[in-house]
Amino acid sequence: MLPKQYRLKKRIAFKATYRVKNSSHSGGVTLFAGVLKKEEAPTKVGFVVSKKVHKRAVKRNRLKRLMRESYRLLLKNGELGNSQKYLSLVFVGTENALGKKFDEINSSIKKLLEKI
Repeated sequence: MLPKQYRLKKRIAFKATYRVKNSSHSGGVTLFAGVLKKEEAPTKVGFVVSKKVHKRAVKRNRLKRLMRESYRLLLKNGELGNSQKYLSLVFVGTENALGKKFDEINSSIKKLLEKI
């Protein structure tokens, strides 16, 4: 689980990140990046899988867990690259990512973080 200081929680913060319209897509996962940081603070991260993607909460939560764990491991290993320049990041899972295994999700998230 991600430490509390890295979690994006409030609806207003999610909307502000979407409003910037800085996004990229890879392997069923879309990454929205917020504004650039002005001060030294940790980058907040949110994970979203809409009810429109799948009606079963079990499937949606599994995809969110996979994305969260992948980001946590990248954070632990220091492989986040330029993504730490942003104030907030939101990973959005799509239908294409539902049946994928951890390795595929992990490689998608690595590609997205490199693109930014």
